[in-house]
Amino acid sequence: MVNKVAILTAGGFAPCLSSAIGGLIERYSEIAPEVEIIAYRHGYQGLLQGDFLEVTDVVRQKAGLLHEFGGSPIGNSRVKLTNTKDLVKRGLVQEGDDPLKVAADRLEADGVDVLHTIGGDDTNTTAADLAAFLAQHDYPLTVVGLPKTIDNDVIPIRQSLGAWTAAEQGSIFAQNIVAEHNSGSRMLIIHEVMGRHCGWLTAATAAEYRKWLDAQEWAPEIGLSREAWDVHAVYVPEAVLDINAEGERLKKIMDEVGNVTIFLSEGAGLDTIVAETEASGEKVPRDPFGHVKLDKLNPGKWFADKFADRLDAEKVMVQKSGYFARSAAANAEDLALIKRCTDLAVDCALRGESGVIGEDEENDNKLSAIAFSRIAGGKAFDITTDWYVQMLQETGQGTPEAAATH
Repeated sequence: MVNKVAILTAGGFAPCLSSAIGGLIERYSEIAPEVEIIAYRHGYQGLLQGDFLEVTDVVRQKAGLLHEFGGSPIGNSRVKLTNTKDLVKRGLVQEGDDPLKVAADRLEADGVDVLHTIGGDDTNTTAADLAAFLAQHDYPLTVVGLPKTIDNDVIPIRQSLGAWTAAEQGSIFAQNIVAEHNSGSRMLIIHEVMGRHCGWLTAATAAEYRKWLDAQEWAPEIGLSREAWDVHAVYVPEAVLDINAEGERLKKIMDEVGNVTIFLSEGAGLDTIVAETEASGEKVPRDPFGHVKLDKLNPGKWFADKFADRLDAEKVMVQKSGYFARSAAANAEDLALIKRCTDLAVDCALRGESGVIGEDEENDNKLSAIAFSRIAGGKAFDITTDWYVQMLQETGQGTPEAAATH
């Protein structure tokens, strides 16, 4: 019997966190109003510290408001429960403590029967570690995760919550940024999009932006040219990138059109950038999960430096849409997916079924509770997808060739 559930959000933001919290609260209030709900502040950090807020009757009545906002009202953090050294350094556990046991004991002390985790692959692999520890040590707890990541790279989930919205918001961002192409002659614009290992968001953002282009009326006679507003290159981690060949192609566009716009996945060329950085004697900064801190490495600037001379660019602009896109409120498409997932998450929780809720690509895209052991990050974007290939051909980039690492 479920008497008390806890909710936490973790990792980076995505346009689904607030709505997912609201959806869980609404579903419990609808079918099991007697269940007590708490929310740990700042993810696993709050769990380790016993820092939570109670979902009162007033909160339940206003849960619908959470669908209208981005971000997370209960806060996020990046905490890996198996990285003891980092947790001791941050004062979240004591030297000699097992963080998984600290978390499990806290859940038991708080009387929690079900833990809902809302996060990406790191959040859910951490949830998997916790779920395995709970099972091995006979803690009576159900863990139900929801897949959040704008990268849309969780294996085996077809569509992660918030990714559609992030692509739409990245397009809105680009509409203003690309308008800068006439702020100087021979302008090079690089729109850097989030996506450490997966290029789906960059590709989807470019596709959404080009849909917007399709809906506009153009007047080249007065300088309002679609060619100047278009995307001239899309670079993702999964595809081979020949900088010299691309430099020659884009130089012709710069000469003919007067500007060049590149949509760049922040993970494109990452191995090369890291290798160059380390070879120069610089230390590559990493987060508690071992991921390179891309905001510190600055891939957009690296690519800008590589292309500026090749294109004889007189002005270069690098703009990043990540924080703009990831903190948006969910759009209608995502809201519908979030509701389907939160409804099932509560149903699974009440019957004691653990797992991550998502459309299982390995089971005919059936919406179900996928075993934590099957969840992994780093799902590659399929660069042979029809809409992506067509977009590259239309922009003159040609048919993509897969990188050896993918």
